[in-house]
Amino acid sequence: MKTRFIFVTGGVLSSLGKGLAAASLGALLKARGLSVTIQKLDPYINVDPGTMNPFQHGEVFVTDDGAETDLDLGHYERYLNAPMSHKNNTTSGAIYHDVIAKERRGDYLGATVQVIPHITDEIKSRVLSLADDPNPPDVAIIEIGGTVGDIEGLPFLEAIRQLRSELGRDNCLNIHLTLVPYLGSAGELKTKPTQHSVKELLSIGIQPDIILCRCERPIPDELRKKIALFCNVDQDAVFSSVDVNNIYEVPLKFYDEGFDQKVAIMLRLPARNANLDDWKKLIDDAANPLGSVTIAIVGKYVELKEAYKSLHEALMHAGVANRVAVNLRYVNSEKITQENAADELAGCDGILVPGGFGYRGIEGKIAAIRHARENKIPFFGICLGMQCAVIEFSRHVAGLKDATSEEFNPRSENNVIYLLKEWYDYRAHNLEQRSEESAKGGTMRLGSYPCKLTPDTLARKAYDQETINERHRHRYEFNNKFKDILEEKGMVFSGNSPDGSLVEIIELADHPWFLGCQFHPEFKSRPMESHPLFRDFVEAAKKYKLALEKGAVERLGVR
Repeated sequence: MKTRFIFVTGGVLSSLGKGLAAASLGALLKARGLSVTIQKLDPYINVDPGTMNPFQHGEVFVTDDGAETDLDLGHYERYLNAPMSHKNNTTSGAIYHDVIAKERRGDYLGATVQVIPHITDEIKSRVLSLADDPNPPDVAIIEIGGTVGDIEGLPFLEAIRQLRSELGRDNCLNIHLTLVPYLGSAGELKTKPTQHSVKELLSIGIQPDIILCRCERPIPDELRKKIALFCNVDQDAVFSSVDVNNIYEVPLKFYDEGFDQKVAIMLRLPARNANLDDWKKLIDDAANPLGSVTIAIVGKYVELKEAYKSLHEALMHAGVANRVAVNLRYVNSEKITQENAADELAGCDGILVPGGFGYRGIEGKIAAIRHARENKIPFFGICLGMQCAVIEFSRHVAGLKDATSEEFNPRSENNVIYLLKEWYDYRAHNLEQRSEESAKGGTMRLGSYPCKLTPDTLARKAYDQETINERHRHRYEFNNKFKDILEEKGMVFSGNSPDGSLVEIIELADHPWFLGCQFHPEFKSRPMESHPLFRDFVEAAKKYKLALEKGAVERLGVR
């Protein structure tokens, strides 16, 4: 079957949920037996989000092939249960970068390089590349970032307008997500923002086939009829995207409205019923927990929860697997000290220190880790969180008082975390890493790498296999020079690269559940199948809470 293309645009304002809508539609089409892929086109000028501040953009989602991408790709992977790649995300910056590179090489034979046709042609080639695989997908969903009317998004909209003409109406579908606000003072939903948004889209030459209305409550039939009339679409092509308690309810809500059925009819897709049993079970289990645990996430980007989006979802998945509700307490690491750590973390059944960059908030993370270690509270450190755990153990157990990371103090004699120069040079294409002018984007250990697990460890028990593959995003590594010293004091190096040169996982022998990993396991967690490390971490928190309630924490025991 020839690949069908679905273009998803948004209007009125950002953060309406285009990514969730696209992912949910993809999940429904996949449940109908179709093969589906999704691509995000971001209008910003950054080549990728790798150098962007988490407060502005949220988390950077890393794929197996090492692409630093938009967080929406996390939604795509979780809803489709399929890995994305660099082909599934592109930006204006990447488009312009490649077009300018071609112009410098003379590829355009002296032509005047313009937005139309050169930029739009490059965009179209990225979209059409999704169908170039030996086994092309039945459906490719293309999400256009930003909102209609944004000046930087115009080339993308022009490109999909052209594709509609070139591929034909039977092979392309335009879905427009817009806002239908509820005004409490008037006691009604208002359609004018949607009308203006569609008018803006029509002025570009794009007629939406389906309008998806983001709203607090379902749209009544009379309002649906009004939107259809003023926006020139069929009445049965106007759908509600209502607020839900659990984002994984969205596919079920769309299914109840017949959203996927309408898409299938308009694109002449095979008539099949969607099998949503797994989604229904997921929602039922999530809605009926048998208990709860509280997990503290100690980080420095806690004011914006989107900065830890995949982490949040991975903990929710682990909660469902353990039949407990996971209550997340975001704790600003800059506000934690050794003196107040007990108060700041009181009532937590587990402590998680996530990844990050830079020295800000590091001492607070180290204080939180010490509190978890000394009080036998389940601890999970990810990337920088693992590195902080090594620093804390080195300082307070191994006696290396000035232990730190080369990232924070290059002059320290006890940099237990350091810049692996040979690796860095290779990854950065021989850029001089010490230069202040060195490029920052794409110069880390990125993507999936293998890890060999040590028998009789927490990691080996969780994965139940000898070799795993996980995704990385970091520059600094554990310094093997200190391995023997820390092992003598009780640190277990339970995961290493196959050649033994890189430490991937650390544990503590005298603690019920204390584990740090250099990679980012949250990127591979799925709602139907939680990641084994998160699953076991939440299970440990569950046991800790039970023991605490029985007044028997001291009897939790060690391995």
